[in-house]
Amino acid sequence: MLNWRDPKNPLAGGAERVTLAYLAALASRGHEVFWFANSFADAPVTELIDGVTVVRGGGMGTSILYARRWYRSQSPFDLVIDQHHGIPWFAPWWTGTRVVSYIHEVLGPIWNSFYPWPLSVIGRYQEALTHWIYRKVPFWTACESTETALRQHGVREVTIIRYGVETQTLAKLDSKPFTSPLRLIVVSRLAPNKRIDHAIHTVANLKQRGVEAHLKIVGGGECRSSLEAQTHQLALGSQVTFLGQLPEHEKDSLLQDSHFILHTSQREGWGLNIIEANAMGTPGAVYPVPGLIESTLDNQTGVVARQETPAALADRLVELLKHPEEYESLRIRAWNRAKTMHWSNILPDATRWLESMARPVQSVSTTPTVAR
Repeated sequence: MLNWRDPKNPLAGGAERVTLAYLAALASRGHEVFWFANSFADAPVTELIDGVTVVRGGGMGTSILYARRWYRSQSPFDLVIDQHHGIPWFAPWWTGTRVVSYIHEVLGPIWNSFYPWPLSVIGRYQEALTHWIYRKVPFWTACESTETALRQHGVREVTIIRYGVETQTLAKLDSKPFTSPLRLIVVSRLAPNKRIDHAIHTVANLKQRGVEAHLKIVGGGECRSSLEAQTHQLALGSQVTFLGQLPEHEKDSLLQDSHFILHTSQREGWGLNIIEANAMGTPGAVYPVPGLIESTLDNQTGVVARQETPAALADRLVELLKHPEEYESLRIRAWNRAKTMHWSNILPDATRWLESMARPVQSVSTTPTVAR
């Protein structure tokens, strides 16, 4: 696996969590699994994490060179996974073995959140061009929206494998009447593309309509201070609480207590935290963007806003308040769907597919072999 970050990187997020799940599952099946990533302060060059050997070297702009040097010192590999995060590793042109590309989302407008013009335009152009260059390489992703975007860029073969979650679904659902004050939660890295300010403005919009709501924000990131300032400007200090990063059991408890998890990101590869909330009996209220429209099924496991605005998201919540009996149906369907998305259901098919990609095309043997 070639990925800019590994699970111990301070900037690691959901992408690294799901990547580790797939790789650890391969390691548990007896394969030799390596993960090459950028180095970071005080990080060891090599480290064993859940049976996966993590190797680190270089940084932005240099790690490909470090990866190539390390790769040439190793015995031949059966499969290399080239993970794309805006810029890939160009592995098909220097590894000399079978390669699959792993991508969480096509960034598209996310470039505008992190880079000013003209860098944002250049980023979007090179991303589309890169996909065209990779058009003959098999891709692997989590949702149909990403598949569509890849095919629009010329990619010919895309396999969809859903993300799984470690969260165990509740054994039973306790009553949770959908009445004001609404208990809302956001679980996210506080980064520009996540648009947490839209969730805060949703609370402000509800307040203007006479609907009391309390929002708890779980997660850290570079936008926290500006988000806290916006909360103060909107006079929502008593209604919006920043909790930072929390242990899993505390996060799960908050998810279980909340009426809805809000997600207002520009786009996602899937929306892992939505399914985690569903497992706790909490549906999603999300923006109509790639990834989120797959993790939340509108009017089935949650609600999808009709537009990417706080007012539109508030509309859906206000509509449900008029028909609170529908809320329980959303909870039950979300909870039942989450049961199918535990890693124990996802990993068997995922590992079998990766093993098939590691075998030579002419191989027809069904006997498992150890892959590197």
